[in-house]
Amino acid sequence: MSDIALAVIGGTGVYKLAELEGIERRLVDTPFGAPSDAVVDGWLNGRRVLFLARHGEGHALCPHEINYRANLWALKSLGAKSVLAINSVGGISDNMGPKVLAVPDQIIDYTWGRAHTCFGAGGTVEHVDMGEPYDAALRARILAAAAAAGVAMVDGGCYGATQGPRLETAAEIRRLHRDGCDLVGMTGMPEAGLARELGLAYACIAVVANWAAGRGDAAEITLEEVLANMAEATAQLPAVLAAMLG
Repeated sequence: MSDIALAVIGGTGVYKLAELEGIERRLVDTPFGAPSDAVVDGWLNGRRVLFLARHGEGHALCPHEINYRANLWALKSLGAKSVLAINSVGGISDNMGPKVLAVPDQIIDYTWGRAHTCFGAGGTVEHVDMGEPYDAALRARILAAAAAAGVAMVDGGCYGATQGPRLETAAEIRRLHRDGCDLVGMTGMPEAGLARELGLAYACIAVVANWAAGRGDAAEITLEEVLANMAEATAQLPAVLAAMLG
């Protein structure tokens, strides 16, 4: 089997990579149950790429219902060594408005009750280092590809991972801002931590779909606005992927 150039996990609004050719859908059994969906195995720019829709086909899974352990285990079992996560987020900091693409370098986990480790249950217990939660080399590769493709991306930022599926209150966003968060989303953890446990190089492109509650000039967040912003912003991602695999 050829080496996997990259695995991509698609978030809200990113349910497939239309550019993939010669695709096969792979159903993977894992020690943690079934992944969100079949893994799509295909080719882009002559390189093998895996794709997995985080929320499943038709966006069937809430953030807290996603089997993050199975998703990452499945990608690793198929040969992936690097994982690019695409996450829909809300913008908190002034430079993180709608349609912005960012490559965060830090994360704070506010989630609860999720299966967040592959260790324990009578097996091996390890304590992985999460001081720098995103792989520096993969982050640099994404940013260089974006520059080569002429796509603007913000380098850095702190992602606040909340439980969902409801959106946050304005008071909660003020708290996240005081904590140092620039972005807020619902799927960044435990995904990043599990990738580290499994030895996968992991980085995120955060796609700002809307201002977070009480930020910017948005009085109310509507689904129509979110989807329109996501469509416009994610339309730039194929060029970045092509540059990464060129």
